[in-house]
Amino acid sequence: MRHPRRWQIPAGIGVLTTSLALCAPALAAPTVAASTGGAALSASVTTASRGPVSTKPASGTPHLAITKSLQEIRQLVKCGQTMYAVGRIWEVSQNGHSYSRNNVFSFSATAPYRMTGWNPDVDGEVESITFTNGQGCGTAYLGGDFGHVNGTAAAHIAAVSTSTGAIVPGFAHNANGTVNTLVSHHGHVLAGGLFTQINGSGRAYFASLSPSTGKVDGFANLNIKGSVTGMAEQVYKQQLSHSGKLDLVEGNFTSVAGKARQQILMLNLAGSTARLTAWTSPEFSSHCIAREALYVRSAAWSRDDSTVYVADTGDHPLNRASGTFPLWGLCDAVVSFPATQKSVHHNWIEYSGCDSYFSVAADDGAVYAGGHPRWANNPYGCNARGRNGVDDPGMQGLNPGTGEVLTNAQGKARYQMSRANADDMLFTSGGLWVASSNRFGSQWCDGVSGHSGICYLGYS
Repeated sequence: MRHPRRWQIPAGIGVLTTSLALCAPALAAPTVAASTGGAALSASVTTASRGPVSTKPASGTPHLAITKSLQEIRQLVKCGQTMYAVGRIWEVSQNGHSYSRNNVFSFSATAPYRMTGWNPDVDGEVESITFTNGQGCGTAYLGGDFGHVNGTAAAHIAAVSTSTGAIVPGFAHNANGTVNTLVSHHGHVLAGGLFTQINGSGRAYFASLSPSTGKVDGFANLNIKGSVTGMAEQVYKQQLSHSGKLDLVEGNFTSVAGKARQQILMLNLAGSTARLTAWTSPEFSSHCIAREALYVRSAAWSRDDSTVYVADTGDHPLNRASGTFPLWGLCDAVVSFPATQKSVHHNWIEYSGCDSYFSVAADDGAVYAGGHPRWANNPYGCNARGRNGVDDPGMQGLNPGTGEVLTNAQGKARYQMSRANADDMLFTSGGLWVASSNRFGSQWCDGVSGHSGICYLGYS
């Protein structure tokens, strides 16, 4: 368990089953945000079908300095030829050089991945960053838990110049609670978080903003309500489909637009206003252990948008008797669901054995899952490797059709990295970027050091 203000969930009818079943603005290179540390935006995918990615991390990428206090990258986004990283950050290292940054930094998207001088000096954790489709990369929209940017008051949300780091004055910058996720969609900035007021309007937890003024523009009126555990209602992450017409939204809620929805919903963005779809599952209404009853942390789309993959924490089901196996429900699991717009049940569930997943992404060759797992395919173990469990720490690659772990020629898990609580995964045309932390000195990606916070696995 981690992040006091973040959380998890469960669900109910399967055992480990293996039944078959960018953040980039329009002017940037084709990119897809696979999940987002505080959320991500996504553009249509135009790259060829590919995957799985290489197991070998690219060398020379910036990384978080190994410090006694936790640093973490909550989201990575690509705009043009530049990568942008946000989170809880104060020292970044690259090729023996140290750079002081305040919760945001940027670097070249291609080798040698040089750091830029951009440093907007944000005085609190930044959860999410996005750019407006079709408007280039001159303005970055930031959301998080902060009060000032470059010395200017800005409560939880701001538009910032990527050349000067200064606040863009025309965009309102005042929310009364943390902004966890930002996504750009056809002239709208979709914001989610803990706020109930944003830029002068009463909107609880989710709002559509004008990218020029920051004012609520009326595109999304979801009426999100309810709490799974008595914790604060909120929207946590969101992921646009590859078509750009649908949006998955995760958070602490039980009702949306007057319909029962718990922890995850699907929006249709194709019309003049965002509409709640009929996609849901009764499995999201069962519960994990009390302290992690909110367990859906992230979701991702298959490349053809026909399947939704969900990454969960939660430890184990609330009413599970100690020592009973196999595991069931959605706790500490990666789950595949049909994306059909109706009530659905899972295709397959893959269990870590009571270790959390925080991020998930998919290409044609694999489903990638990150968090702090020690094992994969482990429904017969809880905090231990059970029968048929596979050693697979940190990040995993799973078969998209069955959920079984991908292995190498030696029969071992294809991927591994430090158990660094990987929070976000981003696909670009070149491969997969994984955002994580320096938790317990974490810096290893496929056995290679120097990748604390950032690991880039390219297509061979």
